Amino acid sequence: MNTMLVKLHVKLQDLMNREEGQDLVEYALVVALVAFGATAALHTLGVGLNSVFTNISSTLASAY
Repeated sequence: MNTMLVKLHVKLQDLMNREEGQDLVEYALVVALVAFGATAALHTLGVGLNSVFTNISSTLASAY
């Protein structure tokens, strides 16, 4: 029983010390940050374009 607990402890320590999955998590965080920034930028761009086209539409409507 005692050796089984020691083996389990060694296996858990080995899993905790592995660094293979850290790169994947870091890349996922970078991708999420870029996606969030792109979404915010596109939202701002969309609002700006909407106001520009609204101004163009009202100018054309008043000209005719």
